[in-house]
Amino acid sequence: MKKPSSKIRDEIARLQEQLKAAETREAERVGRIALKAGLGEIEVDEAELQAAFEDLAKRFRGDQGSGKTGSTGKARAGAGGAVREQAAAVPPGAAESSIGEA
Repeated sequence: MKKPSSKIRDEIARLQEQLKAAETREAERVGRIALKAGLGEIEVDEAELQAAFEDLAKRFRGDQGSGKTGSTGKARAGAGGAVREQAAAVPPGAAESSIGEA
């Protein structure tokens, strides 16, 4: 027996509420992590920050062609300091200055 449209609408409304609650939980989790990492103190364009988050998501999904799958981050936690040191060794704007030069 098929469901009447009113029951389907009720189910859709219930699922939309569940989706909203799940997105809120996820946003709060990511926000807490970002604040702990110091991102709240950095003035950066929102589009640039979103692009950086997209790159990070690719890294943890294993989308960069390395053949590796993502991790929980716990295994890589020790490598974080080395990454920060490498990033600090590059002067601000150095990567951007070579764009468009021949």
